[in-house]
Amino acid sequence: MISPTVHIVDDDAHLARALTRLLRSHGYGVQSYTHAAQFLARKPAPGPACVLLDLKMPEITGLELQEILAREIEDLPVIFMSGQADVGSSIRAMKAGAVDFLLKPFDDFQLLAVVKSALSLSHQALSKRDELKKDQMAFVSLSPREQQVCLRIAQGLLNKQVGYELGTAEKTVKVQRARIMQKLGAGSLPDVVRLIERLRTAGAIPADSVQPRHF
Repeated sequence: MISPTVHIVDDDAHLARALTRLLRSHGYGVQSYTHAAQFLARKPAPGPACVLLDLKMPEITGLELQEILAREIEDLPVIFMSGQADVGSSIRAMKAGAVDFLLKPFDDFQLLAVVKSALSLSHQALSKRDELKKDQMAFVSLSPREQQVCLRIAQGLLNKQVGYELGTAEKTVKVQRARIMQKLGAGSLPDVVRLIERLRTAGAIPADSVQPRHF
C-alpha cells in the first residue's frame, strides 16, 4: 500500500522540519518546499496526498497557489497555516475549498486530525477517479453501434424504439442489448443507467448525446 504524502509548503525552515518529524513519526510520507514554485515543479507522487500551505509567502502567495492547484490539479486537499488571524483571507481560502485554516502555533493533535481528514478526502477522490476510469474503459469496449444502443436504453427506450431510432430490427437491438450488459458487467438496466449517469456527470459523455424522438 502506498503511504499517504503530506506536502509542506512554507518558507519557515524551522517549522517545516518540526512538522516533517511529527508527520513521519505517524507514518506519513512528507515532502517539504520552501516556496510555491518549487512545489509546482515537483513530480506528483501516486496515492493520497494533501498540502500544508503557508498563507503568506514571497512571489506566489498561498492563496495564489491554491488557485493554481484548483485549475491544474484536481482533488488535492489544501490545509492553510498562518501566523496571523486574517479573517478575510481565511474566508477566501475556505470558500475556495480549503479543508481548514490553522493559526500558528497550533496543537500537534489538531494538525494530525486535520491531516487525517484531508487525506481521507484525497483517498475518496482517488477511488472515485479509479471507478470512473473503469466505467470509461467498459463503455469504450462497446462497438460504436453498441454505444448508440446503450445510450438509448439508458434513457428508457424500448428495444423497438431504439430500432426505430437507429433504423434496425428489434431483434438485432435485443442481441446488442445482451452484449452491452455482458461487456459492462451490468446485472440490470439500472446498473447501465447509473454507469451512463456517472460518465455524463464527469463530462465523459455529452449531456445531449441522445435526443430521442417522441412516440
